[in-house]
Amino acid sequence: MLSQIRPAVVMIVLLTALTGIVYPLAITGVAQLALPAQANGSVIERDGTVIGSSLIGQNFASDRYFHGRPSATTGPDPADPSKSIDAPYNASNSMGSNLGPTSKKLVDRVNATIESEFAAGRVDVVAADAATTSASGLDPHISPQFALAQAGAVAKARNLSESQVRAVVEANLEGRVLGVIGEPRVNVLLLNLALDRLQ
Repeated sequence: MLSQIRPAVVMIVLLTALTGIVYPLAITGVAQLALPAQANGSVIERDGTVIGSSLIGQNFASDRYFHGRPSATTGPDPADPSKSIDAPYNASNSMGSNLGPTSKKLVDRVNATIESEFAAGRVDVVAADAATTSASGLDPHISPQFALAQAGAVAKARNLSESQVRAVVEANLEGRVLGVIGEPRVNVLLLNLALDRLQ
């Protein structure tokens, strides 16, 4: 019996060491050497201070900045932790709204977003991603259409010409991956940082 248990225990210890310690350390080492920025979360710093990640959207409220797509993430209600409230771009609770196309709540939210965008005078055409959330609720990108639709309002808030702001948008366009995967997009945080550098 001992002759059967001993090889089993040795294999458990060996495989645990290989797959639980050696392999993760090797992959971490390779990632740190080959792609250090990506391995550490694609963190963006300004003047030595971390201001965000290019992989996670942020809630920009000022008219001086481009706004990202709506976020459906939630967080605990400070008044009653057993309940949740809307908490846009809550990275600790990444999720979509889970509302289907026939949901009245979804239709009402999309219509309210469209009305508020028009009422604020931020856009003259509402792109699809201006009114819909992403699956994660943390999408850092918007479509070029949504970015260009906001250019006039951002230019006005910053006392710049619309052509200057549009040029910054065009300079920050990201194309399809390998020319065929995905859609052209603009990273909102990088775009807003480029605007800050412009002034």
